[in-house]
Amino acid sequence: MDVLKNSLRRFVLFGLLLCAATAAPAQDIPKSRDHPLLTRYPDSRIVEYAHNFNAVDFAVSGPKNGEPKRQSIEGDTTSILYFYNSGDKQPSALQLIRNYQNAIKSIGGEVVYERLPRDNDGGETTLKVTTGGKEVWVRVEPGIFSAPTQSYTLKIVEVAAMQQVVTANKLLDELNKNGFIALYINFDTGKWDLKSDGQATVKEIVAMLKSAPTLRIAIEGHTDNVGQAAANKTLSENRAKSVMNAIVAAGIDAKRLSAAGFGQERPVADNRGEEGRAKNRRVELVKK
Repeated sequence: MDVLKNSLRRFVLFGLLLCAATAAPAQDIPKSRDHPLLTRYPDSRIVEYAHNFNAVDFAVSGPKNGEPKRQSIEGDTTSILYFYNSGDKQPSALQLIRNYQNAIKSIGGEVVYERLPRDNDGGETTLKVTTGGKEVWVRVEPGIFSAPTQSYTLKIVEVAAMQQVVTANKLLDELNKNGFIALYINFDTGKWDLKSDGQATVKEIVAMLKSAPTLRIAIEGHTDNVGQAAANKTLSENRAKSVMNAIVAAGIDAKRLSAAGFGQERPVADNRGEEGRAKNRRVELVKK
């Protein structure tokens, strides 16, 4: 009889332990964590995690119901795949997208692109914010095919702010001292669209011009000697105009500015080496 009682106790204890193990919440995989900028959706867990320097393609424009135009962003990248713990508590794909959009907008960010969920597609959104001295891009993709619960992916890329940006006061001091200043604004090869670091430089130029209301400057573009001279001159003109247009768009009177391109005509270093060519690819501000 005692043997039977002991066996029964062990069976009941085993059943209780089994129920407790079944009820325990699912855990994140080892060495994973939420990104410091964005928390997870409640009642979800991390099942895949990676943190490294990488490039991620972000949707930036294009058809909302087709394949959008994408832009590759490089930087400190965090990729996280979450699964919801309970089908009863998991949000809709739209609810997830709106939550992350609102979170980014609440800290001064913007929605760059969205594709809303529809049949057989959970949708996608691209978000961007500048915080902590970095430009941060976020890609949110709800998953709708996983079971028994659904999932979503976060890809977050932090792009370090350009290190060579000088302050408005230093810009003004150097202009007053030397009459010009060379700025090394990064453009894609053959392009003149301002990138994020170039936009940061423009902000410093605008701050300088606002602090010195009578200052007038010429914006001059220069290239290295790679390629055709005529094409380089046109490229340098377009880059100078791109900088000028951005300054005007920020509220500076266009009458205080002029833009010109000199291509490869005025090198400041030896074009036979990459170091010299890099110095020749520049935008100069010249005091009038």
